[in-house]
Amino acid sequence: MVALAGFAGPGAAERADRFKPLQVESDQPGKIDLLNQFVVFSGNVVVTKGTMLIRAARIEVRETPDGYHIASAIGAPGRPATFRQKRDGADETIEGEAERIEYDGKAGVVKFINQAAVRRLRGAQVADEITGQLVSYDSLQEIVSVSGSGESAAPGGRVRAVLAPRAASEPAAPGASAPSPILRLSPALDGTRK
Repeated sequence: MVALAGFAGPGAAERADRFKPLQVESDQPGKIDLLNQFVVFSGNVVVTKGTMLIRAARIEVRETPDGYHIASAIGAPGRPATFRQKRDGADETIEGEAERIEYDGKAGVVKFINQAAVRRLRGAQVADEITGQLVSYDSLQEIVSVSGSGESAAPGGRVRAVLAPRAASEPAAPGASAPSPILRLSPALDGTRK
């Protein structure tokens, strides 16, 4: 597994999004369980929460007792679920796609599962792209982790990251005295380093 710290430099996901209402639309009837705070919609589902946008064939959303949303979006065969969100304080967007996307509003984590691809856009231009079987984006810590398996779209279960250099005019992260490496290895699941 590889973790990319500072995947996008300064600026986390749009902070105000956490406090916006979650809106769900679909082509087919949905089910809303008010007692258990659970929602299920199918058929060209569109979910918005501030600048966040998720599109999927099916979505299940739970509201936690403290008011945060946890969602699981599932794509259709040949049509993955997609995610898009503006970054706070920058003209940048994080977008991604996978067979399944899991969103945890409290932790600020989005997981892209099975044939996952996550991109950082500067304006309309792709700046960085990460692909693998599982890509996890922690919007609060600004860390992207990627792992592969034998069933990943890449040969041999390999993961891939293409990282654009930071523009000369782009400021370094607050408090940084010298540029730090963007790419760092994280321990494997069994606790050993690869």
